Amino acid sequence: MTDWKNKFQGLMDVCQSELKRTADIGKKMLSASQSNSKMTESYEDLGRLLYKAIKNSDLSWENDKVTKLINSIDELKSELEQIENEVQEIKKDQPQNL
Repeated sequence: MTDWKNKFQGLMDVCQSELKRTADIGKKMLSASQSNSKMTESYEDLGRLLYKAIKNSDLSWENDKVTKLINSIDELKSELEQIENEVQEIKKDQPQNL
């Protein structure tokens, strides 16, 4: 019976070790995911700051890619404003008895 107990204890030790290793990996992956999210937010904030600085002529950056991105952002902003205006018009036309 001692041999059986030793084998069982060995199996439990291996399981415990693997569980700890898996938990450690999970913690590291969660930490990496949080860092990645923060980095993405920082890139977005930087992009917004650069966009505003270029639009306000506080910063000049002669680069075709930058120009295309700024034009794309301006077009998308215009589209969103148009959609918002259309939504507001639809809301105005809605019967009040609903």
